Amino acid sequence: QVQLVESGGGLVQAGGSLTLSCTGSGRTFRRYGMAWLRRVPGAEREFVAAISWSGGSTYYADSVKGRFTISRDNSGNTVSLQMNSLKSDDTAVYYCAVEARPFGSGVSGPNDYDYWGQGTQVTVSS
Repeated sequence: QVQLVESGGGLVQAGGSLTLSCTGSGRTFRRYGMAWLRRVPGAEREFVAAISWSGGSTYYADSVKGRFTISRDNSGNTVSLQMNSLKSDDTAVYYCAVEARPFGSGVSGPNDYDYWGQGTQVTVSS
């Protein structure tokens, strides 16, 4: 059974930092691109960042570029999102996701991720 478990969300003041982690099991995750997306109530899920299956390429939404960093550990099973200089606009539920097809970039449409984490709330107070 494939599972993605997220941790690290919470409440932080604007300008602060948080690190989210996502650990996968039940699949050889190092063969798959992975991503973080977020959603605020009433809106669609928004792409935040992605990392390729090899870890050699990363991609970011313009809104987080320069502030967020995505990485994965050597096993490939854990993907982290370091979030710095947080803004109130970053408040959302954050989800990690894994691509359905192996050896990808991590950047896919929402329907092309076949497993998602349960989500972790990030709240940035101004």
